[in-house]
Amino acid sequence: MMNGYDEKHAMDEDPFAAKGGIVSAFDAFPKSKPQYVQRTAGGGKWTVAMMVVSAILFWSELARWWRGSETHTFAVEKGVSHILDINLDIVVRMKCADLHVNVQDAAGDRILAASKLKHDPTNWAQWADARGIHKLGRDENGRRITGEGWTVDHDEGFGEEHVHDIVSLGRRKARWGKTPRLWGAEGDSCRIYGSLELNKVQGDFHITARGHGYMEFGEHLDHNSFNFSHVISELSFGPYLPSLTNPLDGTVDTTAAHFHKFQYFMSVVPTVYSLGDPSRMGSRSVVTNQYAVTEQSREVNEQTIPGIFFKYDIEPILLNIVESRDPFFVFCIKIINILSGALVAGHWGYRLSDWLVDVLGKRRRSGRSEGMLGSSKKGGAFHDD
Repeated sequence: MMNGYDEKHAMDEDPFAAKGGIVSAFDAFPKSKPQYVQRTAGGGKWTVAMMVVSAILFWSELARWWRGSETHTFAVEKGVSHILDINLDIVVRMKCADLHVNVQDAAGDRILAASKLKHDPTNWAQWADARGIHKLGRDENGRRITGEGWTVDHDEGFGEEHVHDIVSLGRRKARWGKTPRLWGAEGDSCRIYGSLELNKVQGDFHITARGHGYMEFGEHLDHNSFNFSHVISELSFGPYLPSLTNPLDGTVDTTAAHFHKFQYFMSVVPTVYSLGDPSRMGSRSVVTNQYAVTEQSREVNEQTIPGIFFKYDIEPILLNIVESRDPFFVFCIKIINILSGALVAGHWGYRLSDWLVDVLGKRRRSGRSEGMLGSSKKGGAFHDD
């Protein structure tokens, strides 16, 4: 009789017994059968919230990894360099025969830049509108035309972002764009453009009128022909990289006075953009120069030489901008940490909320029972006649 009772009513110990021998004693992930698991609406809500939070964190970490991170370091420029290229594309509202272009540097060298730069007659109206806005160099959609057969959807510039774009565009071969045709008309302006090798020292690049500024033979230009209004499409130092927008690119300065002096003071900083650590294999770099500029322009008297003067100075530092990205294995570890943290936080959030619901439920039940006992006393439960 007793044996029959034990067989029918004794608890089944099989689900709670250890399986697998000695190894099962070290199991850190115990399993429960489905009949011992209870699903609740609160747990489902916390699960959905945890999935949403995990998706947001995963997407933000993926975007950060894809974008990479940048480090900016300054150092003394190693080695000795002697040559500095200057890239110029400027339109002056005077005829080409009336202009004189020259460079005078701190080493005492005088470079006749007019013989090394190209001069094309053009019309002022082709480059600037009536409001003084640079209108050439853009297509019908407003995108900048670089002149080497491809267009740039946006100006990268020398900002702190998009180093990968700067490196990829900077490695392409570039050429100067063509001057718009005059179609038989005589140009009232002159486009001066090209690249020029200079000594890597402080210098002064200037554009003046013929017969003014230097002791030369021949007639001086009539003062009524002076007009140093100008449009700067490109002014950069180092390799010609039209995909980079420099501070003076797109500048339009106009004047109605014949004797007017425009001065630009530039501080040039050698810069290296790198994708990946330059000391490792597979990294790509672009060597260029940034510069800061201040401008001063004023009307002068006839005893002062009018013109356009670019005064530049080379800073003795090197700026390294490196864009790096974590290895894919490290990225996977970070994603696992994020998802694990969200899972643990969701679990504890559910446990705390469930505990809070139980505590509030017990208080409500105990409050109702005390009220019933109290009413029983008042009703005469202990009244004795």
